[in-house]
Amino acid sequence: MQGGGIGMTSQRTRKRLVQRLQEDGITNQAVLEAICNTPRHWFIDEALAHRAYEDIALPIGHNQTISQPFMVAHMTELLLAAGPIDKVLEIGTGSGYQTAILAQLIARVFSVERIQPLQDRAKERLQSLKLRNIVFRWGDGAEGWNALAPYDGIIVTAAAPAIPKALLDQLAINGRLVMPVGDDNNQQLQCVIRDEQGYKQQTLGNVRFVPLLNGAIR
Repeated sequence: MQGGGIGMTSQRTRKRLVQRLQEDGITNQAVLEAICNTPRHWFIDEALAHRAYEDIALPIGHNQTISQPFMVAHMTELLLAAGPIDKVLEIGTGSGYQTAILAQLIARVFSVERIQPLQDRAKERLQSLKLRNIVFRWGDGAEGWNALAPYDGIIVTAAAPAIPKALLDQLAINGRLVMPVGDDNNQQLQCVIRDEQGYKQQTLGNVRFVPLLNGAIR
């Protein structure tokens, strides 16, 4: 999958981003290749395209952001740390950039977004990239998508004071959930692994995400 463009949107620029991610500790080659192959400038407003391959979060409207590329790569790498997985639930479609990375690495991606206009735009972008293994749901992300559970992996791109019980319940045995937990002032990335005995939780450093809000809006 390739995106056209010159200058700040070129393949060379993407390769420089990948090099920075490697220097910052990303080691999963499949994740790095997906980042390199994905035209991040397609997922943001044209006015910000010149900043698309900087390792920063950028606004996408509706008080939401497209995540920093390092964080996208890091959370994806954590999700895949135990090996390939078949089925992932993404909470927060947002711009669709994280969705695009997941769809290149995982057989089935189920993505929930509460802000319908954001998800509609993300669908168009992902269809233009010919990523056809994604199913979308408009709704409250904290509720997950119980009808299609369990999931081998769950990735949440917004922070809550605690991991919603509904999401823990929808995680498969041996599955992994990656999510920022905390309030506006103090958030930490958490990785939860479910086994036959219950849940094991790891804390993986300070992060900053938009809040996970309840309800769905058109």
